[in-house]
Parts: sequence; C-alpha cells; structure tokens
Amino acid sequence: MATARKRFLQTAAFALILVLLCGGVAGAKSGRAQAGHPRAKVAKAKALGVASRCAVAARYKRVTGSRRRKQCGRPAGESAAPAQPLYWGATIGSQLTGEQAPWDMSAVSKFEGMAGKPVSLIQFFQPFSNCGSSGCKPYPFPEEPMESIRAHGSIPVLSWSSAAIPSSLDQPDFQLSDVIEGHFDSYLTEFAEEAKAWNHPFFLRFNWEMNADWMPWSEQVNGNAPGQYVAAWRHVHDIFTAVGATNATWTWCPYVDPGGSMQDLSSLYPGGEYVDWTCLDGYNWGTNPTSPKGWRSFDQVFSASYDEIVEKVAPDKPMMIGEMGSSEFGGSKSAWIAEALEKIPTDYPRIRAALWFDTGADGMDWPIETSSDATGAFAHGIQNPAFTQNSYADLPATAIQPPS
Repeated sequence: MATARKRFLQTAAFALILVLLCGGVAGAKSGRAQAGHPRAKVAKAKALGVASRCAVAARYKRVTGSRRRKQCGRPAGESAAPAQPLYWGATIGSQLTGEQAPWDMSAVSKFEGMAGKPVSLIQFFQPFSNCGSSGCKPYPFPEEPMESIRAHGSIPVLSWSSAAIPSSLDQPDFQLSDVIEGHFDSYLTEFAEEAKAWNHPFFLRFNWEMNADWMPWSEQVNGNAPGQYVAAWRHVHDIFTAVGATNATWTWCPYVDPGGSMQDLSSLYPGGEYVDWTCLDGYNWGTNPTSPKGWRSFDQVFSASYDEIVEKVAPDKPMMIGEMGSSEFGGSKSAWIAEALEKIPTDYPRIRAALWFDTGADGMDWPIETSSDATGAFAHGIQNPAFTQNSYADLPATAIQPPS
C-alpha cells in the first residue's frame, strides 16, 4: 500500500510540475508529491523587469554601518573578501534515475558524481493535503525522506505549503484565513509533534514566494487579504513553539524582484522572533522559447532583492538561496554558473546556504547536466572549500546555525 501511495504521489507530482513553474519550482512534494503551488504557467508569469546594472556589480563596502553594493565591481587590484562557508545542495528531480530525491537517494549519488562533491542540503516539497474525489487527505510529517537525508549526512530542506493538490490558485478551503482561524490546528499540532519526535534539525521553508501572484497563499489571490500572510505564518509558528518543536528552522523565502514590481517585502516579513533565516528564489530564464525573459547575470537576478533584505528587512539574519538555475539559451550557462559560485561565498556574505534547482519543468533547462560545459563549470566551482560537505547527521535539534 505504501508503494502504491508513493507511485500515485510521484505521478501527481510530475503532472503538476508542468504547470507550476514560473521563475522557480512551485511544486510541493509530499511522500513524493510536488504540489500545492499554482504558480501559473510560465506565459502568465511576470517578467523580471531587471534594470540595467554593471555585469560585475558584486563588491561590497562598509558604509555607515551597512553594506552597499558598488555598481561596477571592485577597484583594480582589490582582492575579494574572505570566503564565507555555506551549506549547498539541490532539489534533485527524476531525470537522473527515474525517481526524485530523497525517495531515491541514488539520484543524490548521481548528482554528487557530476558535482564531484557530496551535498550538505537536499530539498523536497510537500503541501498540507491531497484533495481527490474522495476528499482531502492530509500529508503527515515526512519522517522517512527526512531520515534518508539525515543518514546521508545532509540537512533536509522541507518546502511546506498551506495548499493542496490538485493545484489551483483558487483553493477556497486553503485560504490564509483558514489557517489563521484555526481550521488546520489539529493537523498542524500533530505535524509539529511528529517533527519534534523525529528530533533532528531541518530547514522549514514555509509558504515561499509569497510576494508574487502565482501562489495560493499570496495575499493577491485566493480570497486572501493584506496582513494575512504574516498572521498565518505566526499562527503556524506558534503551534510549533507550543509543542516544543525547536528543530524546525523557519526560513522566509520571497522571489527575487529586481524591478520592484511585486508586493513589498517589509509588509510580508513575520518579524525576527518568527524567522530564523531569510531566503531568495531566482532564475536566469535567458531566451528559452518557453519563457524568453532575457539573459540576466547572477547579480542582475539576485542583487537588488539581496540588498533590500540585508539592509532593510532583516539585517541580522543569515540567508539561503532556496532555488536558483540558469538556462542554456541566450548566453553561456557555464559562465553563469562559474560566476555565481565564485561570487556567492565572497560578495554575498549573508548567503550561507544555496540550492540549485536540478530538475526541469515547463520546458526549462535548469539541471546542471544540460551540457558538459555546464556540468564542468558546476563541478569546478563547487570544489571551493567554502561549500561544505555532508557532515551534519548529528546536529542538535535546535535552529540551524550557519557553518563555521
């Protein structure tokens, strides 16, 4: 029965992924389900609207207590800042073995074989429920895949959403008000108790990309209202606190907004008491025919939103890149990867964790194995000792700290 359920979830997952990705994966995988994120089809997504920047705008200087990005790189002869150690890993799809990680850990081995280094993070996705013709069945805390990741020496990153599959932007039974008013309290309490009982740390990336309009937990869709995102986040967090599930590291993850066209981040930030890490998702879509948004460097994709968060929204929090990837269309993917992996440990000191989106959806070519050049560039860049290896099986069951 467990095998049949897993097969069903896998089928649902990859049907969903074809309609959910727009600027990042909008899927949510339960036992193996990617779901819960009606991220609208790529054609309906907002373009990045990136303002022109210097391609090497990545050097920071300390100015009156804050870090301010120089627009045209570091001065001649100036060395890079010391590299900050960081966790690294990926969302690993089924294209490598026919099964996605972490349900098939051999997919992790294949990815690590290409990268030439073991991962310290593995991400997967899960919604609250699967709502089929016979009603909604809630997904429990995913102990089995979490334990598979931990046994590998890596840290789980669970992207968990207050939504259901089949996915749609219109989910009247999964509005933010339903969370706030306690409709899911028994489920949330049981989930939190199961997380506590597992007794190992994990990143909990809850209701990500909330500043966009392609998620059902966005305040812009699904009958949600201003202020409800923060209220829902705090409500769920309070339940975890009440049961003593201190092993969840709360990770707040908007989508990059270099053009300033999405919802204001400050209005969506739950507050320092409710957030352990900040996060950003972002992609270089290039000129891929599926969604030709134009070629964007790593800086052009991430720098503006990074600056906003570390200077204004949450200056005292470490940051994760929850999803990143680049197309092969419109430029050199290998050069994009090489630049990103060089810059992250030195020019973005708040970023202490990074996850590549190594799976395809909506015809996009995110995986590192789309060309030998891309694979080689990733393998070369990730050898930097700043990217830590899988030595985290025995971390204490508290909020995860950046590596040192």
